[in-house]
Amino acid sequence: MDKASGKLTVYFEEPFWVGIFEKFEKGHLSVAKVTFGAEPKEYEVNEFILKYYDRLQFSPAVATLVKEARKNPKRMQRDAKRQMQERGISTKAQQALKLQQEQNKQERIVRSREQKEADEQRMFELKQQKKKEKHKGH
Repeated sequence: MDKASGKLTVYFEEPFWVGIFEKFEKGHLSVAKVTFGAEPKEYEVNEFILKYYDRLQFSPAVATLVKEARKNPKRMQRDAKRQMQERGISTKAQQALKLQQEQNKQERIVRSREQKEADEQRMFELKQQKKKEKHKGH
């Protein structure tokens, strides 16, 4: 049976507070980035997760190794405190975000190219129509 786990890291990235959702499933990591704006309270983060988690757009999955180990509760508490002191996100998460950003960029380029071609075609047809109307008048 495969396990799925998640992690949320909230940090300050000038000038906004940013949340990084990391989802581990079947040995793959997917990441979604959310900008909160002002510093979110704990109850606001919980509310956000409950309302909008299913609408998050996660990056394509990146293969990663997930360690499964039982820890002493006191050690888990110390690790949580240490993670609170750290800033930033993991390099795997950064790779996944970069991959998602590249895919969005490619989609944007294709859309803008199609839009430009459609506009040029429309302008050409307008010019042709004007030519015909001028010719008919004389």
